[in-house]
Amino acid sequence: MDFAKVLGRFSVQRVQSPVLMAVQLRNLGMNQSSHLNCTDRSSGKSPMGCCCSVDSKSVGGEVFLVTSSSKSDVDYLGESTKGDLNIKEEHLDAFGIDGQATLDYPIEEIARMEAKGAEELLSDLGILDPFSSRHSPRGIFCSRTLNLRSISAIGYDMDYTLIHYNVMAWEGRAYDYCMGNLRSMGFPVDGLEFDPNLVIRGLVMDKERGNLVKADRFGYVKRAMHGTRMLSTRAVSEIYGRELVDLRKESRWEFLNTLFSVSEAVAYMQMVDRLDEGAVPAELTPLDYKGLYKAIYCTILFIMAVLAKCHSNLWHDFQAVGKALFRAHVEGQLKSEIMSNPERFVEPDPELPLALLDQKEAGKRLLLITNSDYHYTDKMMQHSFNRFLPNDMGWRDLFEMVIVSARKPEFFQMSHPMYEVVTSEGLMRPCFKARPGGLYSGGSAQMVESSLNIHGDEILYVGDHIHTDVSQSKVHLRWRTALICRELEDEYSALICSRGHRAALIDLINQKEVVGDLFNQLRLALQRRTKGRPAQTLAATNMDDQELTETMQKLLIVMQRLDQKIAPMLEADGEHFNKRYADIYTSRVSNFLHYTPFMYFRSQEQTLAHDSYSVYLPHLNGFAVDHLSKPSGL
Repeated sequence: MDFAKVLGRFSVQRVQSPVLMAVQLRNLGMNQSSHLNCTDRSSGKSPMGCCCSVDSKSVGGEVFLVTSSSKSDVDYLGESTKGDLNIKEEHLDAFGIDGQATLDYPIEEIARMEAKGAEELLSDLGILDPFSSRHSPRGIFCSRTLNLRSISAIGYDMDYTLIHYNVMAWEGRAYDYCMGNLRSMGFPVDGLEFDPNLVIRGLVMDKERGNLVKADRFGYVKRAMHGTRMLSTRAVSEIYGRELVDLRKESRWEFLNTLFSVSEAVAYMQMVDRLDEGAVPAELTPLDYKGLYKAIYCTILFIMAVLAKCHSNLWHDFQAVGKALFRAHVEGQLKSEIMSNPERFVEPDPELPLALLDQKEAGKRLLLITNSDYHYTDKMMQHSFNRFLPNDMGWRDLFEMVIVSARKPEFFQMSHPMYEVVTSEGLMRPCFKARPGGLYSGGSAQMVESSLNIHGDEILYVGDHIHTDVSQSKVHLRWRTALICRELEDEYSALICSRGHRAALIDLINQKEVVGDLFNQLRLALQRRTKGRPAQTLAATNMDDQELTETMQKLLIVMQRLDQKIAPMLEADGEHFNKRYADIYTSRVSNFLHYTPFMYFRSQEQTLAHDSYSVYLPHLNGFAVDHLSKPSGL
């Protein structure tokens, strides 16, 4: 890329801007080497390769001013202006720029020209423009407006957030251990294999009926599977027609909201089939679906605890159900297997450490808050981070505070004893006050806020668990939140590939709506005619009986055929997820690298159903709209 050419183009575009013309004219007489040191001082000629040495103090340090907390305000979207960059008044005066002069020119014209120039310069620099960044499988999507500049600290979960595991390898091993333990207890598991495509996150297990269900946002069951067999629409209606999924009833419903729950659900649905076949011995468990779930839940939950995703009080569940599953053997074998061969279980992401480095250098105070223990955390983070960091940095150099064995979600709700990890072997001592730069075990979010002297919406927490990471930090502390959902990449790609399918489906649905509306109007006219009353309009009243009947017959056949076409298309289309708890959501943390630590994420306008109809009326003039808005009697 010819950097001088790029700068030249940028300069021309700036000259065309009335507001910036005075600045550009003054800059034409200045020695550019005072800003970019691209000249060989001995010869006075530019070298073949432009190597720009930038003095951070001279570039921007005397020109710009960062808005501090004490001087921050709230912008028109309700976001804090803390961290915003402003031009110093004395710099404007020195170059003869009057900030108010911008009001003398049409800002629409200026903005249009500058936006076009910005797009061209971004292209020349090889940087994706904001539209392209957002509209990609690795975009960051905004549910609630978030000014990243105003964020003082960013906290991260580790498992499936900073570290992404190979689902087949990780969950497959958990499944294997589960099946091995079930086999040792006498369950009929021969011939069963782990099928990661059988279950996805967001589904709900009905432990009373042995079903896996998909519910809409209101709790109505739209689809269901009994064991590994998909139920028909009619069967779903008969079973759940008058029931709503209520996740507060944990004794019945189990929400699959993490990738760690995949192996649990696969094992359960497969064993439901075996129970229906009468293959499960009666002495192993009560012969109902809830009793079967308890047996499998105990096994999987123990393995999840071994993988350091669950906090210690879950051990009471094991004691309650009385299932001894060779704990010492499983713990030692599984953890040893993962830590000794992380390449098999961890998917590397070279961009992720660099994204965090950008945030740290932008002044963000980075925190690691994980339920994993110290040894496991250190091993996984070393493997995933150290080789991708520059200048011999280690993963600990990125974080101002590290908290292991955090026991989320209780970490956000209440205070627990805190210990400082003081040696590389994990030796700990009691600690009553956290300090920046420390490594701790336990504690609470309130301790973090007190130590860093930042609170509430100054902190952004990033995690993959809707309840443990996102919901609780927002509800109890008002932290801003970001949800990591790796499935988003496949879903977005599927949406792009199915655009033609969806367009055809929407077109058919709209056609049926028009045909159906006419049919319903004629049906009402027929009903009024049989009662000796006039139809809705004079023309409808004057329709011939045979014409009315034949038209309705034709329309009914058309609607029935449309239904036959629409039903399978709608089944294939499915429904798309909605992350209501997170301010922003994305597929992986490294996606932040494609943005900047100063990004202002703006949510899309939220509309009601009637708002969308306005886009279909652009051809109506003011008279027509006024006419539609008036009662028919006026």
